[in-house]
Amino acid sequence: MIQLLAIAVGGAVGAVMRYLASTAVYNVAGRDFPWGTLVVNVAGSLLMGILFVVLTEKAALPPVWRATLLVGVLGAFTTFSTFSIETVALMEQGDWLKAAGNILLSVVLCTGGAWLGLVAGRQL
Repeated sequence: MIQLLAIAVGGAVGAVMRYLASTAVYNVAGRDFPWGTLVVNVAGSLLMGILFVVLTEKAALPPVWRATLLVGVLGAFTTFSTFSIETVALMEQGDWLKAAGNILLSVVLCTGGAWLGLVAGRQL
């Protein structure tokens, strides 16, 4: 039960962080491309890689911390559902180039971010 509560609290924190971060990006970059979601997902993937290594290989923290940070905070911070709906919206607008760009950038940059995070975490 404590682990579920920790995930819920972490999820609330992650959701607020996502809103603030993506809004800040949209305020700078505009809304003609889903930059806010892309930046949040890439940053979250990088952090996931780092924290995964730190929490599973480096630190002797209880499993509740892994659940709180990885499942709760970063699970709510990153968002595949928003990525999906924004991509479909671009398709429905007939902007296939932006939709394809969002798919390509998201897959390459998020996977790359997770890999860089793993590498960085192992260097700590």
